[in-house]
Amino acid sequence: MNPSRGPTRTSSSTSKKIILRTVLALGLVLGCVSPVKREDFKTCAQSGFCTRNRAYADLAKETPSWTSPFQLTPSSLRLNNGVLTGDLINTQEETHPSPRPGLAFELHLLDNDAVRVRINEKDAIAPRYDGVADTVLVKPYGYAKDSTYQRLAKDTDGVLTIQYGAQNQNTIKVSSAPFKVEFLVNGVSTVVLNEEGLLRFEQLRKKQEEGAGDNKLIDQGEEGGEYKIPTEKSELEKKLEENLWEERFKDNTDSKPRGPESFGMDITFSGINHVYGIPEHASSLSLKATRGPDAPYSEPYRLYNLDVFEYEIDNPMALYGSIPFMLGHSKNSTAAVFWMNAAETWIDVEKNAENKDNGILSWIKTKKAVSTPSTKTHWISESGVLDLFVFLGPTHRDIFRQYSSLVGTTALPQTFSIAYHQCRWNYNTQQDVAETDAGFDEHDIPYDVLWLDIEHTNGKRYFTFDEPKFPNPTDMQRSLDAKGRKMVTIIDPHIKKDDDYYVSKEGTELDVFIKNKDGESSFEGWCWPGSSQWIDFYNPKARGWWASQFSYDRYKDSTKNLFTWNDMNEPSVFSGPEITIPKDVIHHGNVEHRNVHNLYGTMFHSATAQGLTQRNETHQRPFVLSRAFFAGTQRYGPIWTGDNLANWEHLEVASPMLLTIGIAGIPFSGADVGGFFGNPDAELLVRWYQAGIYYPFFRAHAHLDSKRREPWLFGEPYTSQIREAVRTRYAYLPFWYTLFYETSVDGAPIIRPMFIEFPEDEAVFAMDDQYMIGDALLVKPVSKPGVTRSSVYFAGSEKWFDIKDYSVEQGPGVKEIASPANKIPVYQRAGTIVPKRERPRRSSKAMENDPFTLVIALDSEGKATGRIYLDDGETFSYEQGDYILREFRVEDGVLSSHDIKPAKGKVTEFVQRIGALRIERLVFLGSKTALTKVTVGDRALSVECSQAPNGGGHVCTVKEPQVPIGEDFQLSFE
Repeated sequence: MNPSRGPTRTSSSTSKKIILRTVLALGLVLGCVSPVKREDFKTCAQSGFCTRNRAYADLAKETPSWTSPFQLTPSSLRLNNGVLTGDLINTQEETHPSPRPGLAFELHLLDNDAVRVRINEKDAIAPRYDGVADTVLVKPYGYAKDSTYQRLAKDTDGVLTIQYGAQNQNTIKVSSAPFKVEFLVNGVSTVVLNEEGLLRFEQLRKKQEEGAGDNKLIDQGEEGGEYKIPTEKSELEKKLEENLWEERFKDNTDSKPRGPESFGMDITFSGINHVYGIPEHASSLSLKATRGPDAPYSEPYRLYNLDVFEYEIDNPMALYGSIPFMLGHSKNSTAAVFWMNAAETWIDVEKNAENKDNGILSWIKTKKAVSTPSTKTHWISESGVLDLFVFLGPTHRDIFRQYSSLVGTTALPQTFSIAYHQCRWNYNTQQDVAETDAGFDEHDIPYDVLWLDIEHTNGKRYFTFDEPKFPNPTDMQRSLDAKGRKMVTIIDPHIKKDDDYYVSKEGTELDVFIKNKDGESSFEGWCWPGSSQWIDFYNPKARGWWASQFSYDRYKDSTKNLFTWNDMNEPSVFSGPEITIPKDVIHHGNVEHRNVHNLYGTMFHSATAQGLTQRNETHQRPFVLSRAFFAGTQRYGPIWTGDNLANWEHLEVASPMLLTIGIAGIPFSGADVGGFFGNPDAELLVRWYQAGIYYPFFRAHAHLDSKRREPWLFGEPYTSQIREAVRTRYAYLPFWYTLFYETSVDGAPIIRPMFIEFPEDEAVFAMDDQYMIGDALLVKPVSKPGVTRSSVYFAGSEKWFDIKDYSVEQGPGVKEIASPANKIPVYQRAGTIVPKRERPRRSSKAMENDPFTLVIALDSEGKATGRIYLDDGETFSYEQGDYILREFRVEDGVLSSHDIKPAKGKVTEFVQRIGALRIERLVFLGSKTALTKVTVGDRALSVECSQAPNGGGHVCTVKEPQVPIGEDFQLSFE
């Protein structure tokens, strides 16, 4: 959430009087919505370290004889217990008057078949920040056992070869001079580090050393001695020395007390022309080139969490979250990398199309055409250490499993959180809340959660209610709870500086706020409350204290029915550079913020989730929505794509944004339905609901000055169309919940790009306007006005069944599909079984004892499979085995149900109760002939069949088969 601020921002050094005028101005312009002000945010040319490293790449490209100056010392290489170590030296510094110590190289073979590569300074004048792993990695990983890898002798070129993997299918070739690391799968090059020689490491130094010896060449004198020849530097060489120390942007100065400490390296995805990931950007699923001929973008992709309201689409500029994870895919290979660094990072992408010759340096080195496609990327981070994981799969599922085993999987959410959420800035009073809640009942539209934005507080003091507007918050929450509904309130990381506000007073007494660059005084900036301070979540004392604020005795008028929304946690600072906190402020342990910026939101998210978990003895799972994110955020709750606009372009870009976020490890995400800023017309609002019901996180949200747009306010036929869409979401909740369970186990995304399910179909590699829900449903949102027919690509050779009328399409190929105002194209894939609950209710809680329907889409061989996962939807009891996990399978004319729970423990009361719920309907799709006989044991069941609307076989319904959802059964049909 963020207003349109106009030209009202000031520096942190501005006087309080001027800042107060700024804040007053903010209130005056809330209604003056305008596009993002790009001049408030840096380009690469305005970032010193990005400029220097990009100039280094340009210098390499312009130098015909270029090779990396870095070399491994062969005698230093050691391989013990799955870890290869060695000394890495920069040969360009051998002539430096005071050569700096070299670098330490490490390569870790992990027991999950991933590989970690680390480069850090040896004997640095001060330690570089190396604490990201402490926050991001879920646990210490195991190393590959000696029996799982084989070291081969170095060849004549000094290349060390290691084979590893379950079947020794993976090979690593470590070249010493020049330094390069190549990863091969079954003998085929897949990922290469430093192939272009762009490794660059700015080692820590004293300021007076700056420039010493950098502009001289060494030559031999007449007596055999050396003397220095002054040389004139090129423009690119001059750029290598820009903004090494203090750096200014607009009215703000970054003091950079440690000087330059950036590093960069190129990573090549060999044989791969499509790469994905590195969210968050409002761009396409398949990442566009930023370098090379005809590159669509001229700026690198930026990872730096920022409050960019009304963001532009088709743009690589930074947004609210950052995950430095990139996945590459081709018909023959799949690989990924995770660049574990939380500082500001820029990434260039350059593509070599097949039989073309436009790599960064390949034409210089080979003087011949490149016959296979490849993608060359250049990663640049401002500080920290080079810490990189490489995943070689070989399948997407393997990569998601490997990656999530390191950074964690999605926390299994409460059932209500995957249902429908109703939000706006703001529901103004307790009466407004009651009337909105009643409106849903009056119009028979289900919903589960009503949200309160910042105006519900007492003067933007979080953990409070504005008493005149909300005189009895406890009764308000209990009224919702009586209908199975919840409430969410917003709590941001900026704390109003006010000695009479208990949170501010305690924070000051405990000394848990972020410090200024002096490391002594607390940093102050401006946000919604006015003068504010920000909690330092790197202080262990701060995390525990913050979590304690959510206890019922401290958060007055809160109940177990109240959950939390963490906004503005990039963090957003109205008076700061780029609307965020200065990089040189100090965290606990004397850590500069620049090192951990992209992790701040996750640390806040984590502490809040901890507070909701420990606030009661019922062991409720927490629900906390966050705007900022990094790798690991998925362990604490969902995120959303921030302050979007109510227009068709933002509806369209939501799909690739959410697909990208899911690939990068956060499956639980959504976009504001209807658009946050502006006023959607009825058609746009309906189409957004029809798309939004297929977002993992499904919430409607609107700006303070947007017109009210509750689902019934546009009248008919729009109310009915929205009602039908929302009810569809609720009908599929058992399917969604099962997918959430599966991703909590294996890390696979819930909404999936087509190429995940059809990895050999090149037609889908760049497709991002349609996608899969799990492996069963195909969704094609309508994202243009006036559309009544949609072009849908049906992959594979099997049938696809429309989920509403069961009409049939068959792939592969594009078909023109009717998409009238009341529906979008959604199809169930042949060979799948999808569980549903089809009785309309007011909330998901009201559905918990309802019977089930199984929709069985038979493939060409008459087979199908599916799963269902059930637990209490609320507590952590599932961790003790209190759940049901069953697989349904159709084969040889028999539908069977089997328990596939990994550990068979004691059958609990819950499992008995929920397992006794019946299946009330079976719907068979794709039967070549009408079913005439259906039996369970010796009991005959009635069956009704009809021809599918467009001749795609028969639709046969078996009502009341009288089989429990939680027990084994076999149902035969002919």
